[in-house]
Amino acid sequence: MTPSATIPLFMSNKDVAAEAVTGSGKTLAFVIPILEILLRREEKLKKMQVGAIIITPTRELAIQIDEVLSHFTKHFPMFSQILLIGGRNPMEDVEKFKEHGGNIIVATPGRLEDLFRRKADGLDLASCVKALDVLVLDEADRLLDMGFEASINAILDFLPKQRRTGLFSATQTQEVENLVRAGLRNPVRISVKEKGMAASNTQKTPTRLENYYMICKADEKFNQLVHFLRQHKQEKHLVFFSTCACVEYYGKALESLMKQVKIMSIHGKMKHKRNKIFTEFRKLPGGILVCTDVMARGIDIPEVHWVLQYDPPSSASAFVHRCGRTARIGNVGSALVFLLPMEESYINFLSINQKCPMQEMKPQTNVLDLLPKLKSMALADRAVFEKGMKAFVSYVQAYAKHECNLIFRIKDLDFACLARGFALLKMPKMPELRGKCFPDFTPVTVDTDTISFKDKNREKQRQKKLEEQRKEREENQGKKKFVKNKAWSKQKAKREKKKKVTAKRKREEGSDIEDEDMEELLNDTRLLKRLKKGKISEEEFEKKLTGNQRFKAETVEDMDCIE
Repeated sequence: MTPSATIPLFMSNKDVAAEAVTGSGKTLAFVIPILEILLRREEKLKKMQVGAIIITPTRELAIQIDEVLSHFTKHFPMFSQILLIGGRNPMEDVEKFKEHGGNIIVATPGRLEDLFRRKADGLDLASCVKALDVLVLDEADRLLDMGFEASINAILDFLPKQRRTGLFSATQTQEVENLVRAGLRNPVRISVKEKGMAASNTQKTPTRLENYYMICKADEKFNQLVHFLRQHKQEKHLVFFSTCACVEYYGKALESLMKQVKIMSIHGKMKHKRNKIFTEFRKLPGGILVCTDVMARGIDIPEVHWVLQYDPPSSASAFVHRCGRTARIGNVGSALVFLLPMEESYINFLSINQKCPMQEMKPQTNVLDLLPKLKSMALADRAVFEKGMKAFVSYVQAYAKHECNLIFRIKDLDFACLARGFALLKMPKMPELRGKCFPDFTPVTVDTDTISFKDKNREKQRQKKLEEQRKEREENQGKKKFVKNKAWSKQKAKREKKKKVTAKRKREEGSDIEDEDMEELLNDTRLLKRLKKGKISEEEFEKKLTGNQRFKAETVEDMDCIE
C-alpha cells in the first residue's frame, strides 16, 4: 500500500513525490497526513482559514476524494470541508464558503482559480490561504497534460511558500519533474511497487490484472465488442472510446443492441449530468459505462470486471490508468484493448515503455453482423445519422494527433473499412478525405437530406431552417455576389498561408514532392500562365524554365502535361 510508505515522511514535514501502481491506496496516503498535520497545529484554524488544498484533474475524482475525506472529518467536527468543482454556478460556491468556511478544500483547478479572483463578490480567498499547511496535487501528470498548467501556476502564486506539498500519480512525466523542481523543496521520491517485485521491475499495472489485446479489422471491431459484452452480461464493464462524439454514438448503439443490461454514457462535454451518472453507476452490481478518458484517472468504481479499450488511448501512460480501473486493492481484474492489424507493434511498445505484459485474445468466429442494424437506425432517425458522422470525423482527427504517431499513422488508415465499421451511410466531407476515392465503400442510394429526426420538435426546426435556406437561394439567384476588396497586403498574406497549408497537407499525405521542387513547379506554372496570356513569347518561356531535375520540363507541351 502507498500509505505505509508515504504517511511517516509526509507527517515529518517532508515534501513528497509519490509514484505507485493504480489501486494501491494513494488517496489515504494524503488524507491521513492532512488531518494529522491540522490536528497538531498550535493555533487552531478559524472558520474562514484554509489549512489544506487538494487539487485533482476531474470532477469525478474530486467527488470521490471528498467522500473519502468525509469518512474521517465526521469524527473531527472542528474541521469544515468544501468541494469546489465545475458544472454549477460559481456564486453558489462563494456563498457556501462564506457561510460554512472550508478548512480543507477539494477542488478542480479551473474552479479554484476562478474563486481566487472573486474578491469583487466578497470572497478574499487569497487572505484565507495564508494559514495553508498542506497542498496536494493528485494525478499530477494529468493536471499538466490536460492544459491546467497555467491554472496551477496561477494558484501556486496565491499560496504561501512555507507549506508541505505532495504530488501523487501512477505515472510521472517530464512536466511533473519540472513541477517537482519548481514547487517542492528538497522532495522525497517514493516509488511503491507490488509486493515481491524486484527493484529493477517497473511494471506500472497491478500483478493481478490480466491484460489482453485483440487484433481485428475496423469493420469487425464493433461486432466483436458486442459479442464479448453479450458473453459477459452479468458483469460490470468500462468501455473506453477516444472522443466524446464516439461515446455519444456507440453509447446509443449499445443501448439498442444490448437488452436487459444497464448502459450509461459519460464524457467531458456533459455539464450537469456527469455527477449523477457517475454516482449511479458506482452503486450498480453490473452494467456498462461507455466513457472517454475523463474516467481513466483515480476513479474507484467497485467490482469492475473488465476494462475494454475500443480505441487505444492517445498516450501510453493513459493506457496504464485506464487498465487500473480494475484489479484494485488486491482484487482480480481483466483488460482488453482492440487494435487494427497495422497497430500490432503497439503491444511491443507498451511492454518496453510501460513494462506492461500482454496476452493475445483471438477474435471470435461466427459473430453476428450488427452493422446493417446500425445503418437502419441511422436511416430511421437523423439524430443517429448525425452522431455517426460526427463520431467518424472526431475519431479521424484524434487519430491524427496520437502521441505514438509512428505506430498510429493516419496515412495508413483504411478510411473505407473504417467508415463501414462506423456503419456510415455516406462519407463525410473533411480535409483528411479530400481528393481521395473509396471504391471499397458503397454509400446508400437514399438522399440523406430526406432522413428526418424522430424528435418532432427537432425535425420542425430543421424544416424551418431548410425553408429559410431555400428562400435565400432564390433571392440571391442571378445576383452577383458582392465581395469587399481586401487590402493587397492581406490578400498576399492569405495566399502565402494557403500555400503553406497546401504544402503541409501534401507532406502529411506522404507526397514525395520536396518543398524546393514544389516552389520550382509553382514558378514554372506561373510562367505558363503568362505565356498563355501572351505576355511572353515561347522562346522567353523556354529560356526562363527552371529545368529542375525532378520534372525535366523543357517545352510548353512538357509543362502543360505536368500542370
